[in-house]
Amino acid sequence: MNAWLQAAAVLLTGAGLVSAAAAYRITREARRALGVLLDFLTAAGLLRLAGDPAWDGILTAAAVIALRRLIGSGLALSRAAP
Repeated sequence: MNAWLQAAAVLLTGAGLVSAAAAYRITREARRALGVLLDFLTAAGLLRLAGDPAWDGILTAAAVIALRRLIGSGLALSRAAP
């Protein structure tokens, strides 16, 4: 993997953690903070795939995306329930 892409993925992950903490502080809702964090983690996973796509990177990105979809669906259902 290109060193620049690796560094950018790490920075994106750190930015996601900081942004999720800021989102939680502002909204006081863990749902929104988790959504922000998962969006950043998805972006970092896809960025890692841009360098040297290997099966472990592909599986990691697929797992993050699947987790994001699963949690997003769960959060949407919990919002819809009275």
